[in-house]
Amino acid sequence: MNRIAAVLAATVAVAGGVIALRAQSARRSSSAPMYMASGASPAPSAKQIRGASPYVELKNEPEPKLFVDPPLPNLLDQGVVWIQWRAENVHIVPVFGKGAVNVSPRAGHLHVQVDDQPWWWADASDNNTIDLAGLPAGPHRVKLTLVNPNHEPFPGQSRTIAFNVKNGPKH
Repeated sequence: MNRIAAVLAATVAVAGGVIALRAQSARRSSSAPMYMASGASPAPSAKQIRGASPYVELKNEPEPKLFVDPPLPNLLDQGVVWIQWRAENVHIVPVFGKGAVNVSPRAGHLHVQVDDQPWWWADASDNNTIDLAGLPAGPHRVKLTLVNPNHEPFPGQSRTIAFNVKNGPKH
């Protein structure tokens, strides 16, 4: 009987310890935000990553900036070109025309021009990658220009990326 009582007492002690540890852990984690592990740094805020809320007018907005990377190498040799880009201080949206030029936060889109052709197309998708396919072998240039809703370039926000396709499709 003493042996059963001793085993039962030990079991209760272990269970009590587990319950106490879980309660202590729950108290610790409930004081930290749900996305943050105990002892971890807080994640960047939505504003830090995405920029200002579109519901708040911005005073003295910083100038827009365009950043463009070289083409991804994955399929470049076959004539498929993926060029990643990002813009700061401008929301890339499919909003066009004179009335949209003065919205806050600022709106805009990209103009994409290939091989110095006189035509371009507008990209308002904000998916951060230009996708071109079927470029023949040889040297090429892609020009990205950050523009306002009235298709006017933001000063100094045009980038040209030069690259070579080794084995593009034969035309």
